[in-house]
Amino acid sequence: MTTLKSNTPKKRSPPGRIKIMKALTTLLKKKDFHSITTAGIAAQAGITEGLIYKYFTDKKGLLYEVLKEHFESFLKGIEQNIKAEDSSLARLSIIIETTIASYAGNRVFARILLLEVRNSPDYFNCAAYGLVKIYAATILEIILQGQALGEINTDVDPHVFRQVILGAMEHACLGEVLFGSRMNTKQVSEKICRILFKGVQSS
Repeated sequence: MTTLKSNTPKKRSPPGRIKIMKALTTLLKKKDFHSITTAGIAAQAGITEGLIYKYFTDKKGLLYEVLKEHFESFLKGIEQNIKAEDSSLARLSIIIETTIASYAGNRVFARILLLEVRNSPDYFNCAAYGLVKIYAATILEIILQGQALGEINTDVDPHVFRQVILGAMEHACLGEVLFGSRMNTKQVSEKICRILFKGVQSS
């Protein structure tokens, strides 16, 4: 998996920047992004509205930074969880279970990623989307390794299989994201794995 580490130490964010990001996260638990104003964010953070523009280009830039922070933690969790597994299908199972559990357990993260950003062309040029690409590339890499090891049928198109995995996870969580409904994440993950893997395993 492509790592998030760099040769330079990560700089500590200024307290005001941290307050602003936490304020937007808090507000997103109750409201959709478009109904949140910069004045509301400033009031929640206990700072002046102008300070938002000191650290972020605009409200959408702030949203992308909040998503980036959540996605960094999400990716690190996946990296830790798949380290001990050698089997490609076991690693994919862990990614599916971790992803669904993250979407269900962190609704702000899920709402930003699945609902709030994808209709904005500039999202696909931001740093957060770079992390999404690392995540997608990791899934593809595991599929290709599985085919090389004879665990996944080589007749399966790896890119299509990756899209099926991503789509299955997202649709399984949409009810939780939109309506706050509860779900048994382990049970859902196991059902998805059983259906998907049965069709691709080498005999």
